[in-house]
Amino acid sequence: MRALVGGRLYNRYPGYEPHDPYDEVAWQNLADACRRVIKESWAAHWSARAAAETGQDPYAHGWTHENICWQMVHHGPATTAELGAQDGWTSSQARYRIGPVHIQRQALFPGPRVMLAYQLLFGVYTGIVPDGIDDLGVEDLEWAGQATILLKYLKGRTSHESLTLSKKAVRLLERWLEHSALLRVHCPPELREGLWLRFEPTASGPYRRGPWRISRPYRTTLTQWVNDQGVVDANGAVIRLHRHVIRTTFESHRDRGSWFGSRRSTIDPNHSPAVEGDHYLSAMTTAQKNSVEEIVEQAQGDLLRRSRPPMVLSEQDIALFADQFPQLVSELELDEAAIAELVGGQRDVFVASCADPLAGVHGPKGKPCPARPWVCLLCPLALFTPAHAVNLLRMKAFFARQWQQLPAAQFMAVFGHYAQRIDEVLSKYDPAQLARAATEVADTDDEIPLHPEESTR
Repeated sequence: MRALVGGRLYNRYPGYEPHDPYDEVAWQNLADACRRVIKESWAAHWSARAAAETGQDPYAHGWTHENICWQMVHHGPATTAELGAQDGWTSSQARYRIGPVHIQRQALFPGPRVMLAYQLLFGVYTGIVPDGIDDLGVEDLEWAGQATILLKYLKGRTSHESLTLSKKAVRLLERWLEHSALLRVHCPPELREGLWLRFEPTASGPYRRGPWRISRPYRTTLTQWVNDQGVVDANGAVIRLHRHVIRTTFESHRDRGSWFGSRRSTIDPNHSPAVEGDHYLSAMTTAQKNSVEEIVEQAQGDLLRRSRPPMVLSEQDIALFADQFPQLVSELELDEAAIAELVGGQRDVFVASCADPLAGVHGPKGKPCPARPWVCLLCPLALFTPAHAVNLLRMKAFFARQWQQLPAAQFMAVFGHYAQRIDEVLSKYDPAQLARAATEVADTDDEIPLHPEESTR
């Protein structure tokens, strides 16, 4: 069963409905619990690695802690019974002569408890959707220098997306890759490229493929983890660990004043404004409350701008630009040089010419406008000339491709107003000119400057 919420469809199953973010206490406790598990397991891991450096073959020199560590570092993880079987011992003989080896095995080969701590903290640091985190592979980490990672991940309901990781997230991934390096030496070759590799000697079930696992953790494992770590909220109750809520909480904690790009952008281009407002714009700080008020003001300004007709010039209009549009010249304080740049193409963006790219309508004032190409269609600073006919048709083809791949409600929430405006703009062009321009349109994403997540492929 599916439910329509804020213009989007959600499955009515546990784990797929929108949730409120964690409170401050729960959020801090969750991050602290992850760091604590990572710190303890990291120390135990390198203590066992150091012990292995001083160990020897236990079959020849006895079953000491150091020798057991040596055996597992060189030959992989094993149970007491498996170690005894190599010498022809029964399980009872192995338990008597060797003793338990799970402490050394857990220290050297991270299991689900440790992997979950890294994975959850990575979600806290990045806000990436859970399915995007689950499916990451080592090949998805693209290093750009010594301390920067460009992460490529698959967002299940859309397509591939990319994210430049923060320094905290980069350090966390570096530690996990080092922590799991010994795992990758001994696991089957086909599993080595999975980022979240772990060792589960007791794993069972109809889909078991041995103790090495890279699949997403079971919900029962998540519940057990949060209970074991005692992660509680402000009321002292153990939280219900839900990884979609981690993303929601991450977004609600972002300082929107420090975003790169447009403060007007939605958090997720696949969300409608209603979903953004209901689930991502919870005003938890003074700065965030101010951001919400700014969004309301900007929305009101958008409504006014959408009521203005587009400014489209013919070839004759260009020659008489200053005389035919005195109001625009007066409002923007354009001089003759600026007018010449505007109609001469020096201020071209993609679908229009921009009267003032530094005006700050869609971003910080005094800096180049960060708006996406289609946003210019509703911008009061946009001026459409005959030279823009080809790009306008390319943008119209892009809208057509998006319409084919997106649900109708989602398309209208994201592109609807722009698709309506582009028809209004093109109606003012000479049909013969549009027919000539159409021959230059290949109807591919390569013709438009897009981010990976905006592709229609």
